[in-house]
Amino acid sequence: MAALTHDPLDASALTAALQRSDCGAVLAFLGTTRDHHDGRRVTQLSYEAYEPMALRELEALEREARERFEIEACAVSHRLGVVPPAEPSVVVVVASHHRGPAFDACRWLMDELKKRVPIWKKETYAGGGEEWVSGTKLES
Repeated sequence: MAALTHDPLDASALTAALQRSDCGAVLAFLGTTRDHHDGRRVTQLSYEAYEPMALRELEALEREARERFEIEACAVSHRLGVVPPAEPSVVVVVASHHRGPAFDACRWLMDELKKRVPIWKKETYAGGGEEWVSGTKLES
């Protein structure tokens, strides 16, 4: 259930969609906009993506997570456009029989998303100015 959207993310609906009677763990991670970065006040984040490639990569990450970890289902949704402070930019939900694999898969999904998915983030600062945020470097 990979998705890119310009609309606010509904973490509750995504979590409810993955709840299953055979899973004792349903874990949701919300990556939200902070109101500060490197000592500067952030008023908003803006996300852009190469959407066809980003969606394909999100779908691939979900498949890989299901193969790599003992999980039954996962979903990743990322918001594009302007995201104000405290609102989610990304929601990852993982369902598993037990909590350990759910936590492991969720962390892996977020780490890999930041490395592999062509989504770019720009911060806008109080008092003026904006700047693109450096991405996560791939390890060789």
